[in-house]
Formats: sequence, C-alpha cells, structure tokens
Amino acid sequence: MRFKLVVATARTDLTNIIVDAAKEKGATGATIIPARGTGVNEARTFFGLSLEIQRDVMLFLVEEHLTRPVVDAIQEAGEFTKPGTGIAFVLDVEQVIGLESQIPRFQKEVSQHYY
Repeated sequence: MRFKLVVATARTDLTNIIVDAAKEKGATGATIIPARGTGVNEARTFFGLSLEIQRDVMLFLVEEHLTRPVVDAIQEAGEFTKPGTGIAFVLDVEQVIGLESQIPRFQKEVSQHYY
C-alpha cells in the first residue's frame, strides 16, 4: 500500500471548506497547523502596523490512487486559481506507521479500485 502526503496552505476562512472537499474525495482526515508566511504579496501595513493574513497548513495522508481527486478537490474548494488564496503540493511517503487499525479498510478500497 502506497501513500502520498498532500500539503495545502490557505487562508483560515477556507480551511474547513477545503478539508470537507478532500474528505468527499476519500481523504480520511487532516492535520491542520496554524501558520503565517511571506510571499510575492507582502503583508499590508496600516498606520505602520503589519497586517498579516493568517493561514493554515493542512496535511492529508492519502492512498496513492486518491491523490489526483483529492488535489483537484482542494484546488477547486480553495479557489487556488485566484491569486493569494493558497497552494498545494504532493510529497512521496516512504513509510507509514500508526495506521494499522485502518489497513483492512484501505485494502478493501484498493481491491475495489483496481479489480
């Protein structure tokens, strides 16, 4: 069984929408980490005070065959085609521990998907 790590960063007001969309496509959950960052469009200032838009980093560990549908759902739900909304990328996962209780479910889904 192979897994991928989908990492998405987005404004906090989009987090629940993105997580729900990913779950609809097969993600079993997400780890959400509050964050702030810098990029092409730096933080705006107001009377000398920096106003940074808060972001969340969402980590989705998904079965390899679910990667494309989950990423597509994240892109659509997060409106990532609009500037400044967020980004997502996928990383290979070499080993996973702690999912032993979910292995039978994963095996069933894989067999339904490939056979």
